[in-house]
Amino acid sequence: MSVWAIRIKVLLLSGIFVSIANWISTVRAGGEVVLPWEAFPALITMFIAIVVGCLVQDLFQKVFHITAPSILFISLVVVLISIPGLSPIAAFVEESFNKVGLLPLCTPILAYAGISIGKDLDAFKKQGVAIVCTALCTFVGTYIGSAIIAEIILRVTGVI
Repeated sequence: MSVWAIRIKVLLLSGIFVSIANWISTVRAGGEVVLPWEAFPALITMFIAIVVGCLVQDLFQKVFHITAPSILFISLVVVLISIPGLSPIAAFVEESFNKVGLLPLCTPILAYAGISIGKDLDAFKKQGVAIVCTALCTFVGTYIGSAIIAEIILRVTGVI
């Protein structure tokens, strides 16, 4: 199966999972309920932005021999289509993206990460305790760093 066929399949499945997770999230939040098909405009826009970003990444790799993460190009595409005054669809992007929460978007990503770790469990075991210590240090450092930055920002803005 080609790389693009796999990408498209994963994106379509992710879109379905995100729409369901977003619906569940809005029901549990108790506010405005966003039904799965109401999130489709945002998900289709995200799908197109991801495909265009991956195409740009492939082009950069082939033409300029520049290797960069695909998230860089995808983010650039999304930023460009969401700038008011620059993009004719900026208002549509803002309105449709506001119907999709961040946590439901993370649901398939975390599921894929879990599957990936489970699939490579033997390689994970070979790395031993060192990888666990490194992961714990990373998580603790990230948490403490975020807490310090939040504390500073909240004190500077006078919230606390």
